[in-house]
Amino acid sequence: MTTTPGPVPAAEVVAAVDGLLPELIGELEALVRLPSVAFPGFPAEPVLRTAEAVADLLRRSGATDAELLEVPGGYPAVYATVPGPADAPTVLLYAHYDVQPAPLEQGWQTDPFEPVLKADGRLYGRGAADDKSGVVIHAGTVRALTSLPAGSPVNLVLLIEGEEETISHLEDFVEANPALVDCDAFVIADMGNQRVGRPTLTTALRGDVSCVVTVRTLDHPVHSGLFGGAAPDALVALIRMLATLHDDAGDTVVPGVESYDWPGADCDEDVYREGVALLDGVELIGSGSLASRLWSRPSVTVIGLDAPRVADASNVLIPQASAKVSMRIVPGCDADAQLEALIGHLRSVVPWGAQVQIEPVKVGWPFAVDTSGSAVTAAERALAEVYGETVDRIGSGGSIPLINSLQQATPRAEVILWGAEDTAQARIHGSDESVDPAEIGRTVAAQVLMLRRWSR
Repeated sequence: MTTTPGPVPAAEVVAAVDGLLPELIGELEALVRLPSVAFPGFPAEPVLRTAEAVADLLRRSGATDAELLEVPGGYPAVYATVPGPADAPTVLLYAHYDVQPAPLEQGWQTDPFEPVLKADGRLYGRGAADDKSGVVIHAGTVRALTSLPAGSPVNLVLLIEGEEETISHLEDFVEANPALVDCDAFVIADMGNQRVGRPTLTTALRGDVSCVVTVRTLDHPVHSGLFGGAAPDALVALIRMLATLHDDAGDTVVPGVESYDWPGADCDEDVYREGVALLDGVELIGSGSLASRLWSRPSVTVIGLDAPRVADASNVLIPQASAKVSMRIVPGCDADAQLEALIGHLRSVVPWGAQVQIEPVKVGWPFAVDTSGSAVTAAERALAEVYGETVDRIGSGGSIPLINSLQQATPRAEVILWGAEDTAQARIHGSDESVDPAEIGRTVAAQVLMLRRWSR
């Protein structure tokens, strides 16, 4: 495939998309109101209602055959096609409609499922950025392309997942049904720029492996005064084990876990600090470049802990404690081997003969984009024209495990990673998640421009 100049200037595409943007933001607000948390223990009805709403949105946008795709064991995906010329390339547009939980104790200033457009111009609400913005980006792309006299210049497939934020069943389904995702390029709208107005292509994703560690030392709680000092406390034993995962600088130090220095441009530290919201006096951890720490080195986080709450504490030795340990792993590594290394290390540092059970939870593979293809070249050019600036190529510490399944199903397809989730302010997964509507418009424009200029 090659890139060829298109007959329509970028400015004209941007103007056309600007005309669609108010309606697209209204569609996004409607989706944000649906609490589509697909985690176990949350109600299924809002998730299923969101799937139906997404299918309806795609139909109204021009993908008239949009339907729910039943995924065994999980929530449905939304699947649609838009035919283009017979000899045109096929492009699959991916996003997800499920969202992270939004407990009020995270510190939300407004109802997370009631979208609010604030004075700073950003739209707030859970999923406004991650990744219902991606859903409306693709809907807007279909609207713009199908409004052309000749229709879409490419064959489109749309795949909107319902379980990206939790343990996805779509990966196995795609691997068993590769024909559904056969295409020449995947466009994944679940990323974003470092800062609003600064165009970015993501070229690498860390993977994510996790396990649950349970430590037992006693048959039952016992008085901490009568027995403490000789009998081991399970929570203390667990804390000692977890403390071995990092060195004094804060670097992850698990033997056998891969790491390398990021070869490209460094991460913008000002952007990072703005997004991470460090408290006064708190230092960044780790060594080496910031880009390496975030994109090409592992990082371990204790994302859950089962132990007595402070409010319920009593003077006893704790007989059992558990932690969920998540480790981001670097592009190019073997995810199964990295999880084995993490588990092996934890077993090797068990103190005092404590009984330990370690259960693997998740294996999410990392991904590296081949940036040499014509689709990526066309995407980078389109971004530069829409934004009027040189495009950054960066990595991401986050993970999208489905990408590896998609690539295995269609090895020839190129991968484009972009979106409206800016690093500096979007606060995805946290309180007061938000999106800048202008980023949605610019991403739609870049996507339309790229697709119109890409041909066999």
